Amino acid sequence: MQRFEGKSVVITGAASGIGLAAARRFAEEGATVVIGDLDEENGTRYAAELGGHFVRVDVAERDQVENLFAETKRRCGSVDVAFNNAGISPNDDGSILETGIEAWDRVQRINLTSVYHCCKAAIPYMREQGKGSIVNTASFVAVMGAATSQISYTASKGGVLAMTRELGVQFAREGIRVNALCPGPVNTPLLKELFAKDPERAERRLVHVPVGRFAEPEEIAAATAFLASDDASFITASEFLVDGGISGAYVTAL
Repeated sequence: MQRFEGKSVVITGAASGIGLAAARRFAEEGATVVIGDLDEENGTRYAAELGGHFVRVDVAERDQVENLFAETKRRCGSVDVAFNNAGISPNDDGSILETGIEAWDRVQRINLTSVYHCCKAAIPYMREQGKGSIVNTASFVAVMGAATSQISYTASKGGVLAMTRELGVQFAREGIRVNALCPGPVNTPLLKELFAKDPERAERRLVHVPVGRFAEPEEIAAATAFLASDDASFITASEFLVDGGISGAYVTAL
């Protein structure tokens, strides 16, 4: 299946985790993938492996994000898909009673403001083309309270979801679809690092997943490819939950 033959796909945070799995999935389906990441070594290596391009980018910096999309247009001739996926979940983001303003600001800048920068940079190219698809990574915590509090992370993902809805509505008649991907906990290096330091926290979260396990990055990548493809041509301004049933279950915080 070559749903993305001749199309360019920009992915932030694509040197690991969900972003890397998505880069591989899009490349398998014929896309020219542009990896945007701070990790030059792995980003360059994976771009070469996939026959794509690497652009170093700090997604919190507007000028660097603008350059990412300008380079995509220059090298590929179009900006067809933007998967705005980069994000962090640091250990110093916990309960509101413990999380300092520095941690709050850092998470908001990387998780939410970066999506604003990416959408603002991508949409003019898509308007010029008369079509395009944007997928923003939100989270299941954007639609429900988390059993293990990460106050800034949760707020940032709620902001991504609300912004996605507004953009999806605003640009729908210009052929631009904007959707929010809302994964449950995913078996990525970020999650492993977080839970290796706190196994009890990992167990508390896992007990609330009805399917009894964390998602694999490839499962989230498959959902991303669907949302970005013409198979989802009537889907926009939506929250697309891929959470193993968490949001459909009755749970309480432990």
